[in-house]
Amino acid sequence: MSHTSPGHGVAVASNEAGCGACCTSAPAVPGDASPPRGRSFRIASMDCAAEESEIRRALEPIQGIRGLRFQLGRRQLTIDADEAVMPQALEAIRRAGFDPQAVQGASEVQAHAPGHDHHRGHDHDDQQGAWPRLAGALLLAIGAELVGYFAPETLVWRGAGLAVAAVAIWLAGFDVYKKGLAALRRGRLNINALMTVAVTGAFVIGQWPEAAMVMALYAIAEAIEARAVDRARNAIKGLLALAPEEASVRQPDGSWATQPVGEVAVGALLRVKPGERVPMDGVVRSGQTSINQAPVTGESIPVDKGAGDPVFAGTINESGTFEFEVTAAASSSTLARIIHAVEEAQATRAPTQGFVDRFAAVYTPAVFVIALAVALLGPWMLGWTWLQAVYKTLVLLVIACPCALVISTPVTIVSGLAAAARRGILIKGGIYLEEARKLKAIALDKTGTITEGKPRLVDWSVVDAGTDPAVAEHIAVVLASHSDHPVSKAIAAGLKPNSVEAWNFTAQSGRGVQAEVDGVTYVLGNHRLIEERGQCSPALEAQLKRHEEAGRTVTLLATPEQVIALFAVADTIKPSSREAVASLRALGITPVMLTGDNQATASAVAHEAGIEQARGNLLPEHKLEAIKALQREMGPTAMTGDGINDAPALAQADIGVAMGAAGTDTAMEAADVVVMNDDLRRIAETVRLSRSTHAVLWQNIALALGIKAVFLVLAVFGSATMWMAVFADMGASLLVVVNGLRLLRQRPE
Repeated sequence: MSHTSPGHGVAVASNEAGCGACCTSAPAVPGDASPPRGRSFRIASMDCAAEESEIRRALEPIQGIRGLRFQLGRRQLTIDADEAVMPQALEAIRRAGFDPQAVQGASEVQAHAPGHDHHRGHDHDDQQGAWPRLAGALLLAIGAELVGYFAPETLVWRGAGLAVAAVAIWLAGFDVYKKGLAALRRGRLNINALMTVAVTGAFVIGQWPEAAMVMALYAIAEAIEARAVDRARNAIKGLLALAPEEASVRQPDGSWATQPVGEVAVGALLRVKPGERVPMDGVVRSGQTSINQAPVTGESIPVDKGAGDPVFAGTINESGTFEFEVTAAASSSTLARIIHAVEEAQATRAPTQGFVDRFAAVYTPAVFVIALAVALLGPWMLGWTWLQAVYKTLVLLVIACPCALVISTPVTIVSGLAAAARRGILIKGGIYLEEARKLKAIALDKTGTITEGKPRLVDWSVVDAGTDPAVAEHIAVVLASHSDHPVSKAIAAGLKPNSVEAWNFTAQSGRGVQAEVDGVTYVLGNHRLIEERGQCSPALEAQLKRHEEAGRTVTLLATPEQVIALFAVADTIKPSSREAVASLRALGITPVMLTGDNQATASAVAHEAGIEQARGNLLPEHKLEAIKALQREMGPTAMTGDGINDAPALAQADIGVAMGAAGTDTAMEAADVVVMNDDLRRIAETVRLSRSTHAVLWQNIALALGIKAVFLVLAVFGSATMWMAVFADMGASLLVVVNGLRLLRQRPE
């Protein structure tokens, strides 16, 4: 698999032979938070990538258009072009059967801030307003059926029935007819074109009650399906807790005032009370609390927060009031970037989706040719009347719609991406969601991935039998607390604090520290310093070797005469690492540790985590070569690291995974998968979700094609009617949507 990160720009166009509102689409890649150039237009009937493709073709001949930005989730198109070209572009869109309306007064912060979709309510109103019209169309279609079945065969009754059917078709299918005629003028065989031909043909051959019923049922099924698809399309916004639109901001005079988050500057001081959501990203300046970070990291247990700790927009304050300093604008918060990244992922083409789109592009014209052959050859070869042949042809055209087939992949991919986000896993493209199931090996960085990433005091003991342990502890705390070295800080944090005073404190670079306590000069230093002082003994060397082989850093406390205590510090493995490694093995994936630490430390940590292969002393270029070797020996390989130092290896791997990247721009950019809460077990969950998604994808494809095959046979040799064909087509579409949405309900193991 070629490793590429999804690019910024206009979303990739979908299948050209696709459907109207019946296929889900990927919102355009939002890219950065800067406003797009050009003018924005809302196109209410543009909610499918197939329709995006139609608009692109309509605009292709026009010179002077610099760029197009589609946001199908909002039904919005931004045209970057000279003002003189704009009327020509809008007229071309109208000729294609769409009605562009200028978007007024929508700020970029509103457009991209989490939870705010200024079209969503408008779309909801459009859908709500459509139901009475569709209900009226269905009632009129039923009336036309009753007239056709029960009324006497007189000119008046036939005229009345035909008029009722015509009104039903107009109410239900006006938009379909507009887009269908536009598609036919351009030689495009999409669902609107097929429905236009089928309903018009049925009306012409006298099957007007059935034509009305087909159009009414199609429109209602389409509306129901559009609502179901919207659930997947808006899944990210529903899964992630949305940040409030207002914040309590401290004013220059010390008072507090409520302001829209879009007006709050970086560096402002905000206050959050218990039960409220955090409105923006920031760092706590005062107060203690616990925060539910599930919306961002997927952690189910609230995290304690105090001065200096980061907080993220959309998380929930569960206990105390606190104040924090804003570190990112609302449109650039971690939550906003998660939503943007997932929208970008939705805009990429998964392998199965690409296959289905190519298949559908051939499938629809092929069935159109078969339908034409039925119309022409049926009377000669099977003894049908011309009316029977034409009717069966029209049924075939309705069945030919590839709605269910085309929709089967994007709705499943979007649901899988949303299910991953719910668990704190950000997958940056459908291709990575699909390819994760193929992984055979995974390379794991040590520090911060398998281990905590910070040293801790794991063991200490008195070396001199005549020394009181309490005294040694007190002296070690005094010396360690005067040093900024990470190892000294770990020793100080791991021992009991005291008020003993030290004098004449000095630091010995690369060796340790020295100070005078109660008139005695002590040193707290490394193995090298003790050797230089000539205080190493065979017994002490044996103890040092035991700790160093376990991957620990040893610090020694000594007087001028002898070593009195030994302190072992290590970067301990995370509690979840053993379970994570076991889960990967159970999935048939071989974990391998790659680290820049020495081989002894690497081997010790790997053994503790349950990893058999560990390579130490690796520079970035060595990790790159190690990934290439794993790919040659085992097959598809993932690399897990911090997204910065491991960049070459992440780029070479089939899938790059960044750990613990909440709030980190660099890691989000570097990796294909971002685990927001630093939990290695999420990688195994990603693989399981990938396998589930793959299974659902092929279930949906089998459902769509199987139902089509059955009704194609019934249409030619049985008694399938047009309204049955519509039920079969839309029923299959709804089935694949519901099946795809099952991924949203899948629970983590």
